[in-house]
Amino acid sequence: MLQVDDLIQRVRGYQPLADAELIKRAYDFSYRAHSGQVRKSGDPYFVHPAGVAGIITELRLDTASVCAGLLHDVVEDTLASTKDLEREFGHEIANLVDGVTKLSKINFTSKEDRQAENFRKMVVAMARDIRVLLVKLCDRVDNMRTLEFMKPDAQERIARETLDIYAPLANRLGMQSFKSELEDLSFKYLEPEVYAELASTISRTKRERDKYIADVSKTLLARLAEQGFACDVSGRAKHLYSVWRKMKAQDCTIDQIHDLIAFRVLVESVSDCYAALGVVHSKWTPVPGRFKDYIALPKPNMYQSLHTTVIGPSRERLEIQIRTHEMHRVAERGIAAHWRYKERNGGGVPDQDAQRFGWLRQLMEWQKELKDPAEFLEGVKVDLFEGEVYVFTPKGDVRVFPRGATPIDFAFAIHSQLGEHITGARINGKLEPLRYKLRNGDIVDIITNPNQHPSKDWLEFTGTTRARAKIRNFLRTEEREKSLRLGRELLERDLRKSGLSLNRLLKNDHELGKLFESLKVQNQEELFIGIGYGKLKPTDVLAVVAPPEEDGRESIPPADLREGRIEGLVRKVIKRDEEGIRLNGINDVLVRYARCCNPLPGDDILGFITRGRGITIHRRGCPKAFDTDPARRVEIAWDAKAKINRNVQLRVTTANRPGILATVGHTFSAQGINISEANCRAGDDGRAVNVFTFICSDMNQLKNVMKALQKVEGVVAVERA
Repeated sequence: MLQVDDLIQRVRGYQPLADAELIKRAYDFSYRAHSGQVRKSGDPYFVHPAGVAGIITELRLDTASVCAGLLHDVVEDTLASTKDLEREFGHEIANLVDGVTKLSKINFTSKEDRQAENFRKMVVAMARDIRVLLVKLCDRVDNMRTLEFMKPDAQERIARETLDIYAPLANRLGMQSFKSELEDLSFKYLEPEVYAELASTISRTKRERDKYIADVSKTLLARLAEQGFACDVSGRAKHLYSVWRKMKAQDCTIDQIHDLIAFRVLVESVSDCYAALGVVHSKWTPVPGRFKDYIALPKPNMYQSLHTTVIGPSRERLEIQIRTHEMHRVAERGIAAHWRYKERNGGGVPDQDAQRFGWLRQLMEWQKELKDPAEFLEGVKVDLFEGEVYVFTPKGDVRVFPRGATPIDFAFAIHSQLGEHITGARINGKLEPLRYKLRNGDIVDIITNPNQHPSKDWLEFTGTTRARAKIRNFLRTEEREKSLRLGRELLERDLRKSGLSLNRLLKNDHELGKLFESLKVQNQEELFIGIGYGKLKPTDVLAVVAPPEEDGRESIPPADLREGRIEGLVRKVIKRDEEGIRLNGINDVLVRYARCCNPLPGDDILGFITRGRGITIHRRGCPKAFDTDPARRVEIAWDAKAKINRNVQLRVTTANRPGILATVGHTFSAQGINISEANCRAGDDGRAVNVFTFICSDMNQLKNVMKALQKVEGVVAVERA
């Protein structure tokens, strides 16, 4: 365990005037607060906050960040409060700890909502002070290093969250060492068999690889020294997760991956970078199309370097990265390398770098616009995922988008009005459709029409969270207006049948007030929209404004409808529903399953009130589910006794070679599954895409067949269709 003197010595190594007494007080406070607590490994719990503080010193962060690392769990896991921290250590440190602390005391409807709201809170905090995110990343790195002591289901959940969110965040912050470590640790627990096999294969060739790296480094260093360059040359094997991703993408074995080794050349100046590139290309033949200039066009995370791939000794492909020492410092530590220690700057970064972190401001905008937790988190995952394209406006300004973005994404990034009225785009002077995928170097000029409006189809080919959120908001507003008109018409018709006038009702303030109070609505608009959506019925209104006489007892509507309880919003069936859905403890609701995602028992699901058709069931995270109004969503769960058989489709991508289809079919049969339909199509890239339809009873059966298929030689990918 890291001792307090060692911790202070580390901090003073890069910040000589650091407040040692403050660090010691935070160390002692955390040690006492966590006294008696034990980690899953059996170690004292305090080992973790001390470890986090140690990682923070590796980033060379300030004293407040180190103290926040020591104290980051005391509010969540001990009796100490944020006010206690503020009293003991000041407002700055208390705010940092509060930003990292999970929302452990709020009851959420699901684990997904809790995860999303935890992240939403962190977004707000890190927009005020980026140190919140840096401390959180250090916390996650330490947790991932000791994940072996957790239960398998917790390992998988934490590793998936790390790979989906925290590794991409580290990448966005330019912290390559954190990104690589988090990806490899996540890979270890998400694909343990593949990880072990890959690690074993690479370790067997370590001796030969180390000799090759030493020989090439010596040759390269000597060649550059001949030309008068003062430089450092090093080589390393690429990290396991990146190798595995390349194997999956290219559908090949590790023996067929040519550029497993990357060499790094560090020189004194930018002009030396380009001159050294010329020396490298004069020594070894460059591979066409494999040169990237990230110095002239830096990545959004501040990364700068020249990348080239050459045919080196033994005809091996070598990736060589050429950068200055300062560029290397930024590549390893990212935003932490640009830290400023002056107190008046708080959690700031230099102004010239702040613009490179515009995505932080975007996260703030999304968390305000996307009220639904699942939708917000899904959007974050999409936009943080690495892989960008660089395109230009007609004026020459550079815009960066995730790979797969279209002119619609470009238009909404410029202005909402431009996005809402886009009809097409001129790409490099040529007219292209809205589905066109933007490519590096494209010059994009948007064409608009004031009569054009977003449609649901746009959601199928937009690639950014901003564009999808704007389109959904427009569609929901449109749907709300339609529901308002429909609700008014339905109420007016039913009132008329009873001899009542809607206009007179709306002018009677007393009756209207009584109606709003009874039906739990705020105003006329909310009343009409509720009826239009199917959340309320005209009979609910009649029961309040014109209740039946005493002798008409049988026609009195049920109390739950009159009180506006959610049970009254769905039609009941006579007997217990055999399809195993429970809504707030009620198991006899009318349900239908969405064909877009075919939910199975075991899937995380959401329900949507559908007028006249009860509850429609979607898998949580289904894109179609996000298109609906959050006001119509209800939390539901599978009944423990659920027994259903449903059609499921799997998309199996395989190598296009003889016999592979028979092997896949046998794998289904071995799992006791009969394929009812198969759609197989071979592509020009040497692969075949096969969509199999079959009957499945629950998620366990589906997971088993997917795991079996993934083990078949020649199978590249298996996913639900």
